[in-house]
Amino acid sequence: MSAERPTLPPVRLHSEAELARDALAAPLFVRAVKLARWAGPDTRVGAGGELVEAHLPAAAEHLGLPADEEGAAYASEAWRLAVDTGLLDVTDPEEGELPDGAGGSEEAEAEGTVTAGENLALITSGSPQDILSIWLDGLDAVHADATAPVLDDFADLVGEDGSIDFDALDWDPEAEAEFLDGVLGNLYLLTLADNGAGDGPVPLPALAASMIVPDDMGEPTDDILEQVSEAMMRLDDQFRLLEPIGIVAYQPVDEALMVEEGEPVDASAAGADEEDVTRYGMVKLTPLGLYGVRARMLEAGVDAPAVGDLADKGADTLLDGIAHHPEPAARAEIQLWLAGRGSQGAVAAAAELLAAARGTDEGAPLRRLHCQQALALAGAEAEPAVRAVLGDQELGGLARVWLAEHGATDVPPPPEAMIFWLAIDTIAAQLDADGELDELQGLVEGLSAQHSGFFDEVWRVDHPATADVLEAMGRLHSDKKAAKEARKAAFKARSRAGG
Repeated sequence: MSAERPTLPPVRLHSEAELARDALAAPLFVRAVKLARWAGPDTRVGAGGELVEAHLPAAAEHLGLPADEEGAAYASEAWRLAVDTGLLDVTDPEEGELPDGAGGSEEAEAEGTVTAGENLALITSGSPQDILSIWLDGLDAVHADATAPVLDDFADLVGEDGSIDFDALDWDPEAEAEFLDGVLGNLYLLTLADNGAGDGPVPLPALAASMIVPDDMGEPTDDILEQVSEAMMRLDDQFRLLEPIGIVAYQPVDEALMVEEGEPVDASAAGADEEDVTRYGMVKLTPLGLYGVRARMLEAGVDAPAVGDLADKGADTLLDGIAHHPEPAARAEIQLWLAGRGSQGAVAAAAELLAAARGTDEGAPLRRLHCQQALALAGAEAEPAVRAVLGDQELGGLARVWLAEHGATDVPPPPEAMIFWLAIDTIAAQLDADGELDELQGLVEGLSAQHSGFFDEVWRVDHPATADVLEAMGRLHSDKKAAKEARKAAFKARSRAGG
């Protein structure tokens, strides 16, 4: 069996130390830490752990925010994050307890106190992993806030008895969270597109459309465009909440584009020119955002590999794991793996790679191709291990190629059977790798032209992929006569194998 392909391409993350520094610099996280250090024994909280309204002006002033409604809102948001991330521990008010001086006032409410949480000390003394763990808790909390219902008419939801009619919200928390995670997942994929070349900002209309417009739809209907517009405005609110935790860099929708109150922006902006589309919102994941979205994916059971995952694994796991990585990611993974084998030595590392490359299973040709790439990165010190497999039917051909590329002498010429075997193995690997059609066609034509009477001999090669490769050569070869010879050879190979 060939290696199972991951759902997502591998991501190249910044180091944990760099990511931890980014986390500590996230504006909302900075404010949460400041308030956690500011809180004292006289600080009071309400029944939900929120900072009481009387303390909000002082909290806002400590954060350098204006003492107005907006400053109080920012302070309250930072306070909630400090509680949610364990920077502060809340002592709930005891039932019936009244604050000092409340006397018998009917309006007085029980209040609780706060103390420094265990995580507050980790901000200065903890490892990068500690910091990132705390930050991820903060991301979860902000994500929950971003998917909470918008209560524009909260009074309409409160019944005569004071109860809240949540059914009237028409709010499905799981669906809301799933939608936002889907958007972040699409943004993650777009960031990794073209081997990481797609890390520029994405227009908000395009991102919303990626979740709403069916793939097989040509011109979107008015109903679909209205749904995209509504999703854009919801995402605009959500990204404004997510940006302060450091997960995205966001340019909000230009408020001048709001045509009339209650009317959505024009979703056809997805097709606007570049200058105009930026006014409809632009968003990109930060390096910290890549880390955070991947962490959420892993927690949800999504296969989201990262370069470096295989550095401490065996050579068999390495070669299978990079089977369908983009070339730059595969190269980086190999380099990290070799660096981890430094004390072992290049010869031992090369021997481990060669042993892992053996096999007659479907994925073996691609393993041998990546083994060859890994040996190229191992350097000339690997020569003793490579020479040791010159007589091996499966590895002798790639060993000779490696030695020739490194200018080695005294390399015995390959037997003819090995030449043909290597040709089949090489094409089988490229077919499994889903390479570019032009490159594959050039390989097919080049290998078949190197030996006169190639198709008269190659069908006898004792390789599991011989018939499949010859059929592919018959499809790919641009010369009609050679293509016909390949198809005939494929038939002979199948007959010889009994299939």
